Amino acid sequence: MKGKVWKFGDNVDTDLIIAARYLNTSDPEELAMHVMEDADPSFAKKMSAGDIIVAGENFGCGSSREHAPIALKAAGISAVIAPTFARIFYRNAFNMGLPIFELPEADEIEEGDIVSINMREGTIVNETIDKTYRFTPIPAFMQQLVDAGGLIEFAKREMNEKAGE
Repeated sequence: MKGKVWKFGDNVDTDLIIAARYLNTSDPEELAMHVMEDADPSFAKKMSAGDIIVAGENFGCGSSREHAPIALKAAGISAVIAPTFARIFYRNAFNMGLPIFELPEADEIEEGDIVSINMREGTIVNETIDKTYRFTPIPAFMQQLVDAGGLIEFAKREMNEKAGE
């Protein structure tokens, strides 16, 4: 993964990621049009597929709804980096196939920087300042969820493989 960084602060809750007024749909494309709208009204229009969000502590706090990681993924966000994530958001993100990475030094990364992430090796490289950060690699099963596109796609693949035996 490689992309331009968009920076947000601490305690970005699920209502900030996708406002409750848009929760009358589960359509990923509709949600994507409004991602981060209350934090930055033009965010969905100015970001590009592959971009990366870097935030502060406790990203994804608030409700347990899955709409937040769905909206981020559908908008084209390739990953989220933060020092900590709300636990339910952490699990929902992987269930939806959105990779997220805990990096205590996330505050050193600035908006507009270009970063690349190697999920398997556990490295994040800020190419703008040529600095490499290390994080504990994501467990193999979680990597499989991301590779499959989320838990449902992973389960479908597993069922198809078993049916073909």
